[in-house]
Amino acid sequence: MPYRETPATRAARERKREALLDAARTIVAEHGFAGANVQALAARAGVSTGGVYSYFPTKADLLVAVFRQAADVELDAVRTAAAARPDDPPGDRTVARLGRAVDTFARRALRGPTLAWALLLEPVHPAVDAARLEYRRAYAETFAEVVRAGVDAGEIPDQDVTVVATALVGAIGESLTGPLSPLAGGGPTASDRTVPLAGGGPTASDRTVPLAGGGPTASDGTVPHAVRDAVVATILRFCLGAVGARAAVAAPASAPA
Repeated sequence: MPYRETPATRAARERKREALLDAARTIVAEHGFAGANVQALAARAGVSTGGVYSYFPTKADLLVAVFRQAADVELDAVRTAAAARPDDPPGDRTVARLGRAVDTFARRALRGPTLAWALLLEPVHPAVDAARLEYRRAYAETFAEVVRAGVDAGEIPDQDVTVVATALVGAIGESLTGPLSPLAGGGPTASDRTVPLAGGGPTASDRTVPLAGGGPTASDGTVPHAVRDAVVATILRFCLGAVGARAAVAAPASAPA
């Protein structure tokens, strides 16, 4: 008689899968995707390596599932921030909505730089890269709705909403590259702000490139409050200016430091 999964066993299996994902997300938040090997996950979740593969056939499947779980949380936070509110000031609703969305995106990234680097920029696997593109489009759609509403209300100039929204997402992500980079805060090459190129060999001594942008990080790897506030304020002013908003505020009060 073939095995038939009961509702109880199906629920137990789903709970175990979620527990594995939670353990993997914790590892990624602490060490990036580079630390999310199957052995580490199995040890953190208290299962065998084979047990992990019974829920995720390949490591790529696991990485994509972890990415989607974490990325959903961040996307939902930005969508909530971007939503119209009854108390948004008439005539400046675009500034308020875009301000909240940009502030939430950037500030959450800077509060959890290791996770943000993993979600936005860390080289991982082509399957994760494909998922990143999906989420970038989702972010762009969120910003497009805000910009479109602003154009319709006459608060900002008429513009190509799709292109502008995509550009905003790209600008925010690129602006965060330096502050989030694990190369920006220390390591053996921090003093000369260079990093060896991959490949090595007899020419490795001169195969270096400058580190991108960046700024100081605290001893625990987080971005200090002063740096965080300055980065967020600069990104926000740029984004508001890019859409032609009349006001360019430093930072909305809706997001705590």
